[in-house]
Amino acid sequence: MSRVIFLHGASSAGKTTLAQAIRAAAEDGFMHLSLDHFRDSGAVDRTHYRDWPAQRPAFFEGYHRAVCGFAKAGNDLIIEHILDDPNWLPQLQRGLARQQVMFVGLHTPLDVLNHREVVRGDRAIGSAAQDFANVHRGLRYDLELDGTAAPDLNALKVLAAMQAQRKPSALFAS
Repeated sequence: MSRVIFLHGASSAGKTTLAQAIRAAAEDGFMHLSLDHFRDSGAVDRTHYRDWPAQRPAFFEGYHRAVCGFAKAGNDLIIEHILDDPNWLPQLQRGLARQQVMFVGLHTPLDVLNHREVVRGDRAIGSAAQDFANVHRGLRYDLELDGTAAPDLNALKVLAAMQAQRKPSALFAS
């Protein structure tokens, strides 16, 4: 059974920074997978996605199958995601059903999200605000964190919660 830390929060909430802090603090290695890695690595040629709304479902189903495949193969993972489509949660619940999952909600105030979005310069302005309105709606988490807290302290909280976890993840109850 693989350990999967599932970081969920709005764009610019601090998921990547938290993932890096978890990897630095963890005694054992975690593979870190996010959509940003696909985008930034050149694995995705954006010129082939001319009709993004039509191609988006297949792209995300492939991403979900990939991360679930890594977990099923025995890799410990940190996954970053924004569950903004109602079909994605069931896909991930099925794919991660036999894994030890720690579902982490990263909550960051809107003014901080907006500031980070501008400073980053690699996001469409307004995407963080759009995410903020709905990203946590209807979801239950194993752990909820403040995205403005020190990443190294949040990382220790995640690792401690994962070690203490004795019940099925809230991911499967959402």
